[in-house]
Amino acid sequence: MTHHVQGIVARSKGKAIVIEPVLVPDPSHSEVLVRVQACGVCHTDLHYREGAINDEFPFLLGHEAAGVIEAVGDEVAHLQAGDFVVLAWRAPCGHCRSCKKGRPWYCFDSRNAQQSMTLQDGTPLTPALGIGAFAELTLVDAGQAVKVNPKAKAEAVGLLGCGVMAGLGAAMHTGKVTQGDSVAVFGCGGVGNAAIQGARLSGATTIIAIDIDARKLAWARDLGATHTVNAISVDAVEAVRELTNGNGVDVSIEAVGTPATLQQAFYARDLAGTTVLVGVPDPSMTIEFPMIDIFSRGGSLKSSWYGDCLPTRDFPILVDRYLAGDLNLDRFITEIIELDQVEAAFHRMEQGEVLRSVVRFPQTNINAPSEDK
Repeated sequence: MTHHVQGIVARSKGKAIVIEPVLVPDPSHSEVLVRVQACGVCHTDLHYREGAINDEFPFLLGHEAAGVIEAVGDEVAHLQAGDFVVLAWRAPCGHCRSCKKGRPWYCFDSRNAQQSMTLQDGTPLTPALGIGAFAELTLVDAGQAVKVNPKAKAEAVGLLGCGVMAGLGAAMHTGKVTQGDSVAVFGCGGVGNAAIQGARLSGATTIIAIDIDARKLAWARDLGATHTVNAISVDAVEAVRELTNGNGVDVSIEAVGTPATLQQAFYARDLAGTTVLVGVPDPSMTIEFPMIDIFSRGGSLKSSWYGDCLPTRDFPILVDRYLAGDLNLDRFITEIIELDQVEAAFHRMEQGEVLRSVVRFPQTNINAPSEDK
């Protein structure tokens, strides 16, 4: 059976997105059909629209989402209709070289649905990050749907599907922040502010937020920063050192994705400290370091893929921490919008006016199947 829904499609590079009818098949074998309740507007969706990820147009956008299972394939045993899930773009395969080494959070062959969602004329859609959740229904591999506590708000916990998890994990998993650590976060958008929360949850006692936007620095204060630095008016590296007895921080996290901010993060950390790159750079960007500085300063320089998270392990725990009041996901939601407002939300995101715009889907009469068999 095929389901007719409305979804946001990017047809060609740099062109405005459009809402179009999308055909979603029933799940087969290891797939699940998910009724999307909420989906965040993420920079990655904008990158897809701009052709910065790949050129496999048309794209069905949206991936930071939560919803309810509508149906499961015949090989799915751990999920059933009615389960509340957060969608993840990492679904470890279990057989790649990383999974076999016991590091599924680096899985090199993450699973996606095998069937295609299509336009009305049968043109296959490429779902953003294998999800495609700017639609009333989406089809994913069962491994991408992580069951969590249904008491949580979909608008909030869906953000764990990408940006917020990337930031939390950059601090908690990649940076391995521990009790008493000092942390500096360069860039206080959605990912950077999530890293600030991750540092706080991990017990950091000094958390320094660095940005050039006073509004973002105010958000950082709300989300756990103990100090803020406006890099327009001061030297960010020197400011961090002054706040850490001249030493620099134990962990510095770059959440912008530019050579300049990565250099700042590297020199703002203490000897033998850790620098984490979670900001996504443009493919054309390059950086140059004196090799003696890399050697003599010790420590490590790491990139963080999706916060090095394991969704089946991390999502339920983080949702429980959200429900307990330890993790403030609600603060990331700047506005609730409808599907036809996503293009405008892209613009507000580019201007730095929001942490997250979140599409909330109406929950009535959205699962009417077509007569196709």
